[in-house]
Amino acid sequence: MSAQNQIDYNRIAKAIEYIQSNFRLQPSLEEVAENIHLSPAHFQKIFTEWAGTSPKKFLQFISLEHAKNLLKEEKATLFDTAYETGLSSTSRLHDLFVNIEGMSPAEYKNGGKSLNINYSFSKSPFGYVMAASTEKGICYMAFEDDKETALGNLKLKFPNASFFETQDALQKNALSIFDKDWTKLNTIKLHLKGTDFQLKVWESLLSIPMGKLSTYGNLAEKIGNPKASRAVGTAIGSNPVAFLIPCHRVIQSTGNIGGYRWGSGRKQLIVGWESSKVYAGD
Repeated sequence: MSAQNQIDYNRIAKAIEYIQSNFRLQPSLEEVAENIHLSPAHFQKIFTEWAGTSPKKFLQFISLEHAKNLLKEEKATLFDTAYETGLSSTSRLHDLFVNIEGMSPAEYKNGGKSLNINYSFSKSPFGYVMAASTEKGICYMAFEDDKETALGNLKLKFPNASFFETQDALQKNALSIFDKDWTKLNTIKLHLKGTDFQLKVWESLLSIPMGKLSTYGNLAEKIGNPKASRAVGTAIGSNPVAFLIPCHRVIQSTGNIGGYRWGSGRKQLIVGWESSKVYAGD
């Protein structure tokens, strides 16, 4: 992401925050533009470039009613595989490219003593992101504004590993998920530290299509344990790979966006962005 794109992202994030705070008042284009110190025309231009749709349409995508409608669709189709895999290339699900491999018992229990972990920091449409990888795949990805905090959190997960600040091919491929063209995207391999239950929940998240939403209860039902919605929520909250494992697509049954490890505002931003990619042409 260029410096100008980062500036534009910050402006858009501020605009979305303003829209969220004043949603009931249905702010006009002029009001939102004034709040971020841009002319209405310029704001409309950079917003449409970023989201692929107008601010007015995007406002609909982040509304409670939109979320409720998506939940109704999800409950009706229950992740219809035929539908998911029949998407056109322009809206192809990134989760179709993601493969999860659990770490071995030794890797899991000894704090990553045998692991060499590469890590790097990059800019994304949703702020700075840290990506970390072993020789087998991505082991950690997080949205973090502070590099020291990000590295500290990574080391807490793998206290005995060896760390190297370098961006390898695995990371570059994974980070290409933020590009607009996914037709050249290779399979993304994840190498994750988690219990069998956590891995099962994280894998179930991959079946939620882009532009769709689910609930904790529906995911619990999907993995065959309908009474485990609280445990499912805990597993989702411990997801170590932001965006690639789309925990942002799980919201409350009421349609409220709910919490997010990397900030509820960022979660709303991602959900709206994904909806705009899928529904902007409707």
